Amino acid sequence: MKKILLLLSVLLFAISCGKKEAKVTTEQKEQTLTFYAGLQEDHAAMIAKKFQEETGIKTSFVRMSSGEVLARLKAEKNNMSASVWYGGPVDAFVAANEAGLIEPYLSPERANIKDGVKDSEGNWTGIYVGYLGFVGNQKMLDEKGLKMPTSWADLLKPEYKGEIVVAHPGSSGTAYTMLATLVQLMGEDEAMEYLKKFNGQVRQYTKSGTAPGRMAGQGETTIGITFLHDAIKYKKEGYKDIVISAPSEGTGYEIGGVALLKNGPDQEAAKQFIDWVLTKKVQEMGQTVGSFQFLTNKDAMPPEEAAPIKDTKLIKYDFDWAGKNRIRLVERFSVETSTTAPTK
Repeated sequence: MKKILLLLSVLLFAISCGKKEAKVTTEQKEQTLTFYAGLQEDHAAMIAKKFQEETGIKTSFVRMSSGEVLARLKAEKNNMSASVWYGGPVDAFVAANEAGLIEPYLSPERANIKDGVKDSEGNWTGIYVGYLGFVGNQKMLDEKGLKMPTSWADLLKPEYKGEIVVAHPGSSGTAYTMLATLVQLMGEDEAMEYLKKFNGQVRQYTKSGTAPGRMAGQGETTIGITFLHDAIKYKKEGYKDIVISAPSEGTGYEIGGVALLKNGPDQEAAKQFIDWVLTKKVQEMGQTVGSFQFLTNKDAMPPEEAAPIKDTKLIKYDFDWAGKNRIRLVERFSVETSTTAPTK
């Protein structure tokens, strides 16, 4: 009888342990993660898929321009839908932190990230670097008897009137980089005078900063202003008429960042995601979907496609200042140019 009771006890204990193990496994499988993506849609989709495959954490994303992410986060401040902001210029992350929307996180992977591309307090960490410049359609330039512009001053020439497409800084991080670049290069008042003249040259303001490059590739505009790695991507995709240049006075650049959102759900999964995207292996994955930015992990190999732009003349871009002055500068730009950010 004692042997039977002992056997029953062992069986009940095993069943109990099995249930606990099953519960843990179920909880792990039920982990989810949503991130807001400020980089290209195909890059974000690839990252979501790979992270889910490697971790078992169900992963989804919403792709938006930086201005849209910032507005969404402010609206969701007390009820966050996402846990991570992944990609897009970090001056928008600085603005988000100023609004109390970022949770500092010092990832152990930060040790492998180069100096100068990570916030000292862990409010954001850089995942790539991209240079701002001009993209043109050579066929259209030839047909119109135009040369590719090579300076900010060139863009004000009469022959380029109505030939330029650029995003609006109210919705686009790319366009805000241009605005902040010109202010830092020229001084605020002079930059606003420049932008009022430039506004008369612009055929269309787009919502997204990637749109002008694709439009140039498709022959929908002669000249666009965008990050040069996006223009390289479109040329690789088959838009053979694309040509690029960078302003001779110097240009701004983005540090694309990743950050933990304050009060977001699934914080542990979010931290795991941040650790993962900072690794050499994951940073190099971007090249497989045509993301040709310079990388921030000190061991990651930069894409060969970016080699032609590595010597672009850059200004000493102040990301902290740009982020803290974002709202004010966008408002002044909108008033001075009488423009608003497009919603579609």
